[in-house]
Amino acid sequence: MGKKRKYYTAQFKSKVAIAALQERKTLQELSSEYGVHATQISSWKQQLLSNCSDLFQTKKGDEVLEQKLIPRLYERIGELEFELNWLKKKHES
Repeated sequence: MGKKRKYYTAQFKSKVAIAALQERKTLQELSSEYGVHATQISSWKQQLLSNCSDLFQTKKGDEVLEQKLIPRLYERIGELEFELNWLKKKHES
């Protein structure tokens, strides 16, 4: 039988990746400390670097979307209220 595959939590991966990013210890030292192969640590470090901008982009993207969308929604509400009032008046006569 082969070795069982190890699964790591996102929290553990981020902890190890941040430690690698800090470069206070070598990959070999981190590998011994956390029991993870150096190649895996390098991979997690690269994933961290590649994806960290998403944390900030999402918030900014939502803010920009809101700035464009909210005025358009208020405009559409006004159009619908006008239409509703017109239909009510037409129905009364």
